[in-house]
Amino acid sequence: MARQDAPEEPADGYGFETRMIHAGAQPESVTGARTMPIFQTTSYVFHDADHAASLFNLQTFGFIYSRLTNPTVAALEERVANLEGGRGATCCASGHAAQILSFFPYMEPGDEFVASTRLYGGSITQFGKTFKKFGWHVHFVDVDDPENVRRAITPKTKAVFCESLANPGGVISDIEALAEVAHDAGVPLIVDNTMATPFLCRPFEWGADLVVHSMTKFLGGHGNSVGGAVVDSGRFNWAQNGKFAGLSEPEPAYHGLRFVETFGDMAFTMHSHAVGLRDLGPALAPQNAFLLLTGIETLALRMERHCQNAQAVAEWLSDHSMVEWVSYAGLPGNPYKALQEKYLPKGAGSVFTFGVKGGYKAGARLVESCELFSHLANIGDVRSLILHPASTTHRQLTEGQRRAAGAGEEVIRLSIGLETVEDIIADLDQALAAARAR
Repeated sequence: MARQDAPEEPADGYGFETRMIHAGAQPESVTGARTMPIFQTTSYVFHDADHAASLFNLQTFGFIYSRLTNPTVAALEERVANLEGGRGATCCASGHAAQILSFFPYMEPGDEFVASTRLYGGSITQFGKTFKKFGWHVHFVDVDDPENVRRAITPKTKAVFCESLANPGGVISDIEALAEVAHDAGVPLIVDNTMATPFLCRPFEWGADLVVHSMTKFLGGHGNSVGGAVVDSGRFNWAQNGKFAGLSEPEPAYHGLRFVETFGDMAFTMHSHAVGLRDLGPALAPQNAFLLLTGIETLALRMERHCQNAQAVAEWLSDHSMVEWVSYAGLPGNPYKALQEKYLPKGAGSVFTFGVKGGYKAGARLVESCELFSHLANIGDVRSLILHPASTTHRQLTEGQRRAAGAGEEVIRLSIGLETVEDIIADLDQALAAARAR
């Protein structure tokens, strides 16, 4: 939702780097502050009773209460939407909150969706366990073959979900093919673009309808703030087949207002604020929005170095005697190399996995032996990070689910940071030696 004093966004002719710095923000109108201020307030004074009524009736854009809208958060929403090429965005407290908001406007008890088996372990748990409490049901399939998705779709299916660049295995989804399958069924394709970011991949250009982010990761980039975002392309027809009544039919809480009829291509974003944030309450704190805005200002520079370092590390690991295999799409011969060149031509990202000889025990010893790498459950930091998914992020899954998600017992996940690449490699070398000795 736009700020009351929202500037005109940079024209399409501006480059990505210009837009990542300027989109959504301008000098503050009262003080002239050049950096977007932190509007640390819960609520906003109305001009008069009519102004208040028009805001609550969704007849006027503006600010009511920071659970719904906040100027710092709104600037971040405009920037993320601009970089993704979307119509609007909703920022919220976390990536998991963003995933809930990506389904909430149109899912009803008994509805289904189809999702990739290759997802972040927390997403698999959220979709397969927690969503059941809402009466939402998921069918997990291997999306490497889009026909698996087509076969899993039923009359109750409301969406298809995948990751552009999958966590943890560096698997790349064929977005264009999946979009065709979803649209043939009259449902949207939702793409988690967290690992790739809009600098490396632009899912809307390949037919995606909604994009979600854990902004905690590469968008923020410094491991200091948690946040999520849902971006709407504005192109999906929510009134096409009667499946999406939450957006196309009268909304009782707003006197029978129909979001599609009233707001057109902003229907999804308006609903996510006016109903999703209002009733679920996953508001993004203004302080975190400020940190995320600041992080995005260096996104392109960081992603270039992330990819450069990751490529060098992956090539080094592929020749190491303690390494069984390396799953990095930037390597020649990788089964996803062609998809990487199509969807992520600037680089294959910085998060990937490899298999260490010795299985679970060797993996545990490896992560415990690193000195430069931080052993923690995050990705996308300027610092290099390491994790053993089978004992952490994918611990709640069955062994079969872990294997399907690319998180077997021997798997090590790396998030390559911005340090001197020789130092990164030296730390892995000594940790692998320690794992061998054990």
